Amino acid sequence: MLVEVCWVFCVLVLGHDQLSLAVPIPHEPCPSYDSFSKYRTDKHLSEGRHQLPYQRPVEGCRKFQSPVLENTIARLRSKIADPDLFRLFENAYPNTLDTAILWTGFAAKYGTGSVDTNHTDTTDEDLAFVITGDINAMWLRDSANQILSYLPLLQPSDSPQSIAAVFRGVINLQSRYIKIAPYCHAFQPPPESNITLAINHAYARNKVNPPYDRQLTFDCKWELDSLASFLHISTEYHNATGDMTPFIKYQWVETIRVILDAVEAMRTATYTPDGHIAPSGYTMTGQTDRATETTSNNGLGNPVKYTGMIRSTFRPSDDATIHQFLIPSNMMFARYLESASLIMEKITTQTTDPAKMQEAENLTQRMRTMGREIRAGITKHGIIHHPLFGPIFAFEVDGYGSQNLMDDANLPSLLSAAMMGYVSPRDQVYLNTRLFALSEENPYWMHGPVFSGIGGPHLGPMKAWPLAGIVRIMTSEDGSGEEAKEEIRGLLGATDGLGLIHEGVNVWNEQDWSRHW
Repeated sequence: MLVEVCWVFCVLVLGHDQLSLAVPIPHEPCPSYDSFSKYRTDKHLSEGRHQLPYQRPVEGCRKFQSPVLENTIARLRSKIADPDLFRLFENAYPNTLDTAILWTGFAAKYGTGSVDTNHTDTTDEDLAFVITGDINAMWLRDSANQILSYLPLLQPSDSPQSIAAVFRGVINLQSRYIKIAPYCHAFQPPPESNITLAINHAYARNKVNPPYDRQLTFDCKWELDSLASFLHISTEYHNATGDMTPFIKYQWVETIRVILDAVEAMRTATYTPDGHIAPSGYTMTGQTDRATETTSNNGLGNPVKYTGMIRSTFRPSDDATIHQFLIPSNMMFARYLESASLIMEKITTQTTDPAKMQEAENLTQRMRTMGREIRAGITKHGIIHHPLFGPIFAFEVDGYGSQNLMDDANLPSLLSAAMMGYVSPRDQVYLNTRLFALSEENPYWMHGPVFSGIGGPHLGPMKAWPLAGIVRIMTSEDGSGEEAKEEIRGLLGATDGLGLIHEGVNVWNEQDWSRHW
């Protein structure tokens, strides 16, 4: 998707810049972004082969303005020699700030969903509501990835109009959401924003346990990577700024406890030792004509044995898992659980509250123990021998010996294991897995004259996701740079002349794509 494209440009050309003094833009009668992002104009075309149009909203219609962002774009104009590549960067990198920061502000006192509608009594807790493109709801995974795009621009700042405040706002609002419904992945606008609630027409067709309040939660699919994304953005913000405020002053410690309790309930086997069905923290069934939108066995999913890993009912693509131990999501959760434990450990030395200090000590140990156990489970159950590639990571396993060999474009993926720091990019099992994922042995590898790449069941055969191409660039160990150059050429040729990165593109027809946002 468009919000993900910045990662390749961040790696290739972005560095830290000066402090941003962002200026929130109030809602104005501006044309909707999708009214012009679907169509090509002949104005302001790039001077390269593809002649890509300029696709940013006019300045007064951008949701959140940041001088540091604008300065970075201007600085890179002379550094990115290819005019089409620069235009793609110029359109894509600012897209989240331009179009998806629907509201920033402060939490109302006792602001957990039951607050006074006037919101006159506010705290100093930053909040940021970041929509997922064309849906006015906030996905935990997507909002974290969208804001992490601006990590190269992140500098410490107390200003509520800074990029740092947007990071804090996402961390704080996600923390609230997770406490409300830890098994859910997409949420409604906070009441402080006064934004109209989004309507999810699938609500009446789904049976979810535990049930959720649709006034607060937009949709509820248990996806382990959603909680891993909260740990990820927490880690990156802390590492970049050293700021402990969101972690000590607000709800972060309690949220970590909620996360650990929730995932512990999803580590159980399907059956108890005496043969009964074990309680499950989450179940879901849906009335649908798509197998990927519901689960088997009355919401329990396919049976699993205990492995130390965490069951995930759905994948990052919002598609149901086949075998519930989804290896990429367990990798991501373990990786960022370990790094977030360093924040928790730091709290034990900085808080003056004895109760919080003791809780932080206990949570630090729980986080590290669970991280080790997940890693052990992946090593024992998640590595299989492929007849062509040797030992590789499976995509999903069940602990009984069943395995699903594939990779999906969505993050986290097996391809992204080195990018997220779970393994070294030179780890032999990872290298074997990378070769597998980028070959026709992967059932969701799509290839054609437009470009080639990994897709997934969310869009089905023939549709490759540019996102996977970006991950391929970022995990390349090709010293000549040819792999990255070839992938960038493919990305430039797969925009349907619009100068935007789409969700998925037909590898035989660039005009057949999904999601303009």
